[in-house]
Amino acid sequence: MQPRLEAINGSHRQLKRPAPIAAREVFMSHDLALPTVFVDRTQAGRCLVEPLARYAGRPDVIVLALPRGGVPVAYEVATALNVRLDLLMVRKLGMPFQPEFAMGAIASGGVTFLNDDMLRAYPVDRAVFDAVVARETEELARRERAYRGGRPAQQLKDQVVILVDDGLATGATMRAAIQAARAQSPARIVVAVPVAPPETLEALYGEVDELVCPRVPERMVSVGYWYQDFPQTSDEEVMTLMGQADQQALCRSAPHD
Repeated sequence: MQPRLEAINGSHRQLKRPAPIAAREVFMSHDLALPTVFVDRTQAGRCLVEPLARYAGRPDVIVLALPRGGVPVAYEVATALNVRLDLLMVRKLGMPFQPEFAMGAIASGGVTFLNDDMLRAYPVDRAVFDAVVARETEELARRERAYRGGRPAQQLKDQVVILVDDGLATGATMRAAIQAARAQSPARIVVAVPVAPPETLEALYGEVDELVCPRVPERMVSVGYWYQDFPQTSDEEVMTLMGQADQQALCRSAPHD
């Protein structure tokens, strides 16, 4: 298996694989009371709240949304738990012939995760690969500027980090997010998603402390297949929800008589 690479200032260097972390807790469910198909991302987020209830009201907990689709899901989680919400920017690196197939992903902090199996099966010319990375890096930087508006990212050292997306297919973007979060030495990394295939969750077992996934279909098809309403999340929706989360954070920090 080829080692993962981390992009630093436009160059690449090999990373040693981290020592495996046995996922100490896994919540998966085939409970018939759960919706077979989520109505929308808002409902999907609410389905994650109960298994994460132990983190409610804790000042050391940060919910990190993976934009854009993960933001409405994470907003519901952070609001219900009354904890901080922030963003961890990620971008899928789509195969040139089919962008929906991930040959890897990038994340904030210069992290690049490679889907080794995909690249072995469908080799990509290095110049083509670098062009995809350059394009997605530019888009990641644009989103960072647009969504943050100069607001600094939350510091993750010694914090409990809950990474949230609207679902996983190959898991490439989430694995890039995990690597980016781990670089800041959090106390605990939790991955919470409404739906993911079992093989993707299995690949994450050794990389996080806890996995939460209420719906684990044997035949995934796509993330959007498991939603009645699955429009593309807009920049405007992301910024609106983050603005609302900022207001909630101000209310939490305000002195009470």
